[in-house]
Amino acid sequence: MIYRGKLVIAAAVLSLAALTTLPAGAAGGPGHRVLSTSSTVTASAQGRSAEARSAAAPFADPPTGSSALTDLGATSGWEVQSTATATQSGAQISTPGFSTAGWLPVQNDGGGAPGTEINALLRGGTCPNVFFSTNMKSCFGQMTKVGPDTLARFSVPWWYRTDFTAPPAGQNAALVLNGVIGSADIWVNGTEVATSATVTGAYARRSFDITGLLRQGTNSLAIEMHPNDPTAMLTLDNVDWSQIPPDNNTGIQFPVQLRAGGPLIDGNAHVLQNTAADLSSSALTVKTDVTNTSAAAQTGTVTATLTPPGGGTPITVAQDVTVAAGSTRTVTFAPSAYPALTIASPQLWWPYQLGAQPLYTLATSVAQSANVLGTTSGTFGIRSVTSYLTGASAQAPDGVRAFKINNVPVVIRGGGWDPDLFLRYDPADTAQQIGLMKALGINTVRLEGHLMPADWYQQMDAAGILVNAGYQCCDFWENTNYTSAQQADYQLTAQSVGETLRNHPSVFSFQWSDNQPSAAQETSALNGFTAADYTGPFIASAEYKSSPQLGPAGEKEGPYDWVPPNYWYDTTHSTGGDLTNSGGAWGFDSEQSSGNTVPTPDSLNRFLSASDQAALWQTPGANQYHNNYEGTKHTGYAFGTLYNLDTAITKRYGPWSGLSQYVEEAQVQNYESTRAQFEAFLAHSTRTAAPSTGTIYWQLNKGWPTLLWSLYNNDGDQAGAFFGAQKANRPLHALYALDDGTVTLDNLGGTTQAGVTVESKVYSTAGALLDDQATGAMSLASQQVRNAVLKPVVPTSAGTVTFVELLVRQNGTVVDRNVYWLPGTPDATNWNKTLGSPQASMSQYADLTALKNLPAASVSGTAATTTQAGPGGADRKVTVTVTNTSSQPTVGFFLRADVRRGTASGTELSGDNELQSSIWSDNDTTLWPGESETLTATYRAADLQGATPVVSVSGWNVPRFDVVAG
Repeated sequence: MIYRGKLVIAAAVLSLAALTTLPAGAAGGPGHRVLSTSSTVTASAQGRSAEARSAAAPFADPPTGSSALTDLGATSGWEVQSTATATQSGAQISTPGFSTAGWLPVQNDGGGAPGTEINALLRGGTCPNVFFSTNMKSCFGQMTKVGPDTLARFSVPWWYRTDFTAPPAGQNAALVLNGVIGSADIWVNGTEVATSATVTGAYARRSFDITGLLRQGTNSLAIEMHPNDPTAMLTLDNVDWSQIPPDNNTGIQFPVQLRAGGPLIDGNAHVLQNTAADLSSSALTVKTDVTNTSAAAQTGTVTATLTPPGGGTPITVAQDVTVAAGSTRTVTFAPSAYPALTIASPQLWWPYQLGAQPLYTLATSVAQSANVLGTTSGTFGIRSVTSYLTGASAQAPDGVRAFKINNVPVVIRGGGWDPDLFLRYDPADTAQQIGLMKALGINTVRLEGHLMPADWYQQMDAAGILVNAGYQCCDFWENTNYTSAQQADYQLTAQSVGETLRNHPSVFSFQWSDNQPSAAQETSALNGFTAADYTGPFIASAEYKSSPQLGPAGEKEGPYDWVPPNYWYDTTHSTGGDLTNSGGAWGFDSEQSSGNTVPTPDSLNRFLSASDQAALWQTPGANQYHNNYEGTKHTGYAFGTLYNLDTAITKRYGPWSGLSQYVEEAQVQNYESTRAQFEAFLAHSTRTAAPSTGTIYWQLNKGWPTLLWSLYNNDGDQAGAFFGAQKANRPLHALYALDDGTVTLDNLGGTTQAGVTVESKVYSTAGALLDDQATGAMSLASQQVRNAVLKPVVPTSAGTVTFVELLVRQNGTVVDRNVYWLPGTPDATNWNKTLGSPQASMSQYADLTALKNLPAASVSGTAATTTQAGPGGADRKVTVTVTNTSSQPTVGFFLRADVRRGTASGTELSGDNELQSSIWSDNDTTLWPGESETLTATYRAADLQGATPVVSVSGWNVPRFDVVAG
């Protein structure tokens, strides 16, 4: 995303090795430059040498899969303390038996790591309810600029200490660090192993031979973490996404591991794929590293077994190898030598909307005689990714970035990921968020600079959600003046990241952020990725920029603040150059949205105080702490207030008289904004010149309660923005194009849909039916988009509002309902002032104030609960049928249902009674008299806390009522 005049983005990637120019008629079209890879576990013929590294610094295996690796602290936990309190030397603190009385005890999180300094303080009981109002600031202070920590408490090093048991005598032992946030001095049993001059880099994996330092029984590790500085280190930060964590995220995000074994150790196993262009076969090359920890050459048998999904007949191959003393050898099983590794009709991994997610298992071992010395185990998926440039035009002379998965063109529709503010990882939280993503109908998550623990990628693999990973903007990653040591860290980071990502079929691309890499950075990174056998695809920038080897990126960024819904349909305005804030639906936009998201009242009550809430509706220019740290600025790249959103709400829907009315109007405006963004990119995906190939909503989620950039809040709250995006991304869907007034029909599912019709109805606010049209039956192939199937007749009288209802039926049954409220006085963007800006300047705001005069509608509801497994551990499903029973032709506008804790008589319990585990299939619906819609939600029964499920129903012009969901 753009930050202080620079663009910040999450990350994508292209394949370097397979750069070709296709002949006319080939995939991608005439003259398109295509970069493609069939690797989900990536590789190159130029992979690492079979001879290897010194035993003094043995290989650092990726964080999972090897029996030689143990997460330190998994049993004993860690003790954490500031050097301001713990003033002893590293030699003393790392000595077994050292007293940690008064230190903060910390257990590893769900990713196997002890976490940040603030995580330790929170686990120790400091600052309860840290995310409520300004509690975090009161407890820890506030940073107002990305850079070195300015708070005294966190401007000094902190110690992380744990005890562990040495491996059996005769085994080699190495300490593996999978990155640190900041820099670190490492001590083991009173001896300094490495200093902060060496140990730095959030994602750089390093290992240190500590065999000679260990003793029988208890051993001690002490890590002195020096403060993080995103402007001087290859690390991570929160850019302008939120408040800056007061400790600058200093700490340990990934497991610290002990690698033990010998004389031969097996690790770093992975599979390289060469899948046929027609997907009829896949030739798999298996590689694994065998390290000899002894002082003499060792011979062993290396075995690799690939097991198909579902437990089919395994493929087992083996070879005897000799490894020189103190070295590592890469053992390769090539399909040319082992024909069984060429699989006919492989089971392909697909994004969830297109097919299943079968995962193969790779297991390797090294043995001497009958003695198995080490093993690895992991999964991979077979799938093909093609990344190419298409639709060259005057606006995009090199074409725009596009992707195919298994030869199927896919419009990328996703959101930018934000981890927990304090980097605490919880697999159950990831599972819940995957449920929300699938309910949204998006197909992609973008990681900009915030790479995740291994479990996160494994869950994305199993869920079939695409992952676009990459570097971060606006900090030291984009510095082009590195020392030789920093350049080496840059390459090591690429190798470490490549080793983590290569086995995951969900990871379909990797990219740089705002700025393309320098020639030196590009070479270093690509060398690192090649050493990891990770082939991408790689993309040079999130903007319309190029790098020497990767070539044009074909992407653009922005906007980031409020723009009207019809902005997204623009195809004629461009800033030129890097195309920043040329946000209309053409090309591939790596990050964009219309700014602030206002949560529901339930969610607001969880994190805003009474005074915060008063400012929310009374003072649009106030800095909201839960926006970010940028104060009261609201122009350019400053997002500290809701001023621009609030101005648009006031102009378009009219002023509000209190918090509840403000929140209701914000829900409606957020809904139409997010729906328009995603729908426009689908509607324009059929264009010949600069087709709309992808949009990444900025952002998908947040690592704390937020009012800025999110489709759902960190408590799982699904507000208007969520349901607008969900509506746009339904699998079989009709949309009203705001540029030409026609109806587009799309099929985002994996199979052909037949017997499909679309009906459009046009209503006045008084309920009069003004126009009614319908198509004949149609058939749509998977991923097909059909434009202009209807053109409703819509009045354009100034000051009026007209409803357009689109009904998609399949074999006579309504499968999609989509309702628009269209102003007779439309939004008009002042393009001369808007181009290049992250928000719109308006010549005219739409007039939707007639909606305030809608008469009250009469609505009824019924609800029932069944036992049914669902996402995120859900075990209950509630079905709610809402009916407009008005005797007059009165619309029931923007009707919302929520599951709550209540009594058997249907009374809601007091306090925070909404079930936060609920995930809705649809909501914020609009109905005319006689119409009904059935909504469903899954939730965890434990969330009821023994109460009766009650469903509340309310709307723009419908008072709230409750029904028992018995």
